[in-house]
Amino acid sequence: MDQRMLQKRINVASGKEAADCVIKNGKIIDVFNGNIFEGDIAIVDGFFAGIGTYTGKKEIDAEGKYVSPSFIDGHVHIESSMVRPSEFAKALLVHGVTCVIADPHEIANVAGSTGIQYMLDQSEQLSFDFYFMLPSCVPATSFEHAGATLNSSDLLPFYQHPRVLGLAEVMNYPAVESCDADMLQKLADANSLHKKIDGHAAGLTNQQLNVYGSAHITTDHESTTAKEAQARLRNGMYLMLREGTVAKDLINLLPAINQNNIHRCLFVTDDRHLDDIHHEGSIDYNVRLAITHGIEPINAIKMASIHTAQCFGLANQGAIAPGYKADFLLLNDLSSINIDSVYKSGELVCAQGELIPFPEVQPLGIEDSLKNTVHFHELQATDFAISFANNLANIIEIIPNSLITKHLVEKVNVDDTGVFQYSSDIDHLTLAVIERHHHTKNIGLGIVKGLGLKSGAIATTVAHDSHNLIIAGTNNEDMAIAARTIKEMQGGLVVIQHGEVLASLSLPIAGLMSTSPYQQVITKLAEIDQALTKLNASQQFNPFLTLAFLALPVIPEIKLTDQGLFLTSSFSHIPIEAVSST
Repeated sequence: MDQRMLQKRINVASGKEAADCVIKNGKIIDVFNGNIFEGDIAIVDGFFAGIGTYTGKKEIDAEGKYVSPSFIDGHVHIESSMVRPSEFAKALLVHGVTCVIADPHEIANVAGSTGIQYMLDQSEQLSFDFYFMLPSCVPATSFEHAGATLNSSDLLPFYQHPRVLGLAEVMNYPAVESCDADMLQKLADANSLHKKIDGHAAGLTNQQLNVYGSAHITTDHESTTAKEAQARLRNGMYLMLREGTVAKDLINLLPAINQNNIHRCLFVTDDRHLDDIHHEGSIDYNVRLAITHGIEPINAIKMASIHTAQCFGLANQGAIAPGYKADFLLLNDLSSINIDSVYKSGELVCAQGELIPFPEVQPLGIEDSLKNTVHFHELQATDFAISFANNLANIIEIIPNSLITKHLVEKVNVDDTGVFQYSSDIDHLTLAVIERHHHTKNIGLGIVKGLGLKSGAIATTVAHDSHNLIIAGTNNEDMAIAARTIKEMQGGLVVIQHGEVLASLSLPIAGLMSTSPYQQVITKLAEIDQALTKLNASQQFNPFLTLAFLALPVIPEIKLTDQGLFLTSSFSHIPIEAVSST
């Protein structure tokens, strides 16, 4: 800020000059003292200049509404919304979110540094604050075949970008514990530059948390129980309470929160489908859910604003106070967090649920390396056949609305030749992960329980974190058609039944994101939901996002990669066929 701007703000604060805008008759939420007070709010150059008695060139009557800081998502993967950053911003502004801390490791796993740069470039000059953490684990483990590998030397130049805050979720715990040279360099670079480091402590013991703490990893969003949450807080970590589309952990974590530790707690979504954002909300949904389950409204708002800002060192965001960005909401009430209007940098961007014409930025061109990313050999139905000698299998069992899966050993149905057959009675489906980046011809096969399909197949190139093609189906023929359809679209989601495409969504940007406006993507997702009902898929959870996480081998207990079943307890691959204990 130059002297002229500073002088103007001081003059407005002291009452010597009229403010650009003044908000009058509002009930101001004080996130520092945890109470509500009244006063005129002076805004100049997109920042709050003072609270008291002011006049402005423009004056807005809040009519007794609550004036709240706007919301910040402390950890999110934009790519999981399946739209570009500009479209993602539009979807979130309606829900009072004006800032996110994003980890672009989805697109980085497909396109490396090119993918990170794309996300940075596409999030410039928007009425929205996009901050980024650099992907720490591309690929997530050394056992995976992603589209790229990012070493410490690849990440280092990005720290010069003003919107890069640190190193994103460190999910490869074995690399940290074993002091892998490149992982140590990534951690050392972030620490020496005084950057933040996010954790990913799924299933870690207290001693393993000590390892993370010693490496200055300061956050975790993988707690699923109050006991785990308390352990993170005790170790000095920030507790991220996650409520996404698959992982719905918030309610389970609330008992760990009290007045002594709430300042270390914040809300995140991690991965949330666009249709869920549209129908339920984003961080505003987390706030409402927390209030419903006993958190005081002002405390919930603090967890959605100032706590997140303080966690990431955003010194001028998250509060209604002089010197802070004028990012705020007018709320009709505090119990339901009913949003009347949203302001970004003092400008109205959303009113009564409708966006004010969004400043459109001409989309940048998409490099070929991001458009043509789906490469694998022609697949036939026979490629999905699983043969057994004793019809006893290691099986992935889904836990609804959780990223964690169970490792089961169960008998499966086979035909006369010993080939696995779908069974509706015990809900065993064929699961396949096909490497789609380097033409390796790798196909990992497994059996999944709990997805609930009664016919057909579903497939997607959104498969965390390597984003290979993942398919689940009741028959091999539909699975082969699903694979061919995905290849023709160069990535996306597809629902197949009896050899026909019931619904699809093309995601030509790295096989992860659409080029369409977010409203059109929502329409396509609704068509996919309708198609899933014809397959009698489970209504308890989102089948596609659940499917996407079945390929992530850093989440307990058992997952599937393009090389086969992966057991996290041993951090190794295991065969499909289980050994009989008799």
